[in-house]
Amino acid sequence: MHQKRLKAVTENMKRRGLPQILVSSTASVYYLTGLWIEPMERLLVLYIRDNGECALFGNALFGLTPGGDVPLYIHTDADDPLTDLAKVVRSGVLGVDKSWPSCHLLSLMKQRPDVTPKLGSAPVDEARMLKDEKEIKALRSASRINDEVMEASLKAVREGAVEKEMAAFVEHQFALHGADRATEGMITSFGPNCADPHHSPDNTLVKRGDSMVFDIYIPIQRYWCDMTRTVFFKEISDGDRRIYETVLKANLAAEAMIRPGVMMCDIDRTARQVIEDAGYGPYFTHRLGHGLGIDCHEPPDNGASCQMLAQAGMVFSVEPGIYLPGKMGVRIEDLVLVTPDGCEVLNHYTKDLQVLCK
Repeated sequence: MHQKRLKAVTENMKRRGLPQILVSSTASVYYLTGLWIEPMERLLVLYIRDNGECALFGNALFGLTPGGDVPLYIHTDADDPLTDLAKVVRSGVLGVDKSWPSCHLLSLMKQRPDVTPKLGSAPVDEARMLKDEKEIKALRSASRINDEVMEASLKAVREGAVEKEMAAFVEHQFALHGADRATEGMITSFGPNCADPHHSPDNTLVKRGDSMVFDIYIPIQRYWCDMTRTVFFKEISDGDRRIYETVLKANLAAEAMIRPGVMMCDIDRTARQVIEDAGYGPYFTHRLGHGLGIDCHEPPDNGASCQMLAQAGMVFSVEPGIYLPGKMGVRIEDLVLVTPDGCEVLNHYTKDLQVLCK
């Protein structure tokens, strides 16, 4: 167990009135134990009491071996996976991870009707939200690689470029830089497809004057990078230039105000106001950003409904966009680390307007 992280979790449990919790998220188990296990439909649970006592429950197929500082309960596919856990949990309130499958929860409730389940992800989420020095180092490293991959990918754009082929090129570049695995959902979109913030690359060919959105992200040594740049192919209209400059202004305005004590919703509001003042308010259709770490999307929510205060150690994205259906779209995204007196932008690839292959 990572004792310092465990202590933060147990302090959060006490503050939230959770005497015991179940942690099942692969990322959260890794955060606390250093073990990366993807259980699929099988049971994986780390049980934690607010006094720091823990126990790990898993399938024999996971290759877990006893001998660490956490008691280990192993079952096989022939066993009821909840038997041991049902004996260990205590009566009363039990915090349950938001990612725990309902089939396991319902089975536990059947065996232990004296237990009252309650959403219990917050103690770990709140601890993970404030990155320690080891995590910050990993996130900086991942973003440096992302800068290099973005540069190589944009240099590779040529006449006849196809969205799917560019997405494959990006993934290959990440593989060369030691990414943990391929990622689904890499966004390389051209022209009208850029108006869909989550467009899946297809066989669209780039055309003169197209905007090109490269939203590239992947885990590297378990920590994610995520960056978006928008460029144009061969030429840019005055209208598209104005849209790009508006999105860039929104991005910079939001980053300039980030510091401890600022409400997350006010960061969103600052960027959104820039876009609204330019007349494109209805075309900024998503929140400003999301937290990032071992998961690509994790707390804090950098959006209009989040009343949380920014704190030193948080890492989240700042990604305003304007999307004109059937025409084009622009998004510019950085990751930022909140520092004691401001923020550090983790991405360094240029945000200057680029027109490729002139």
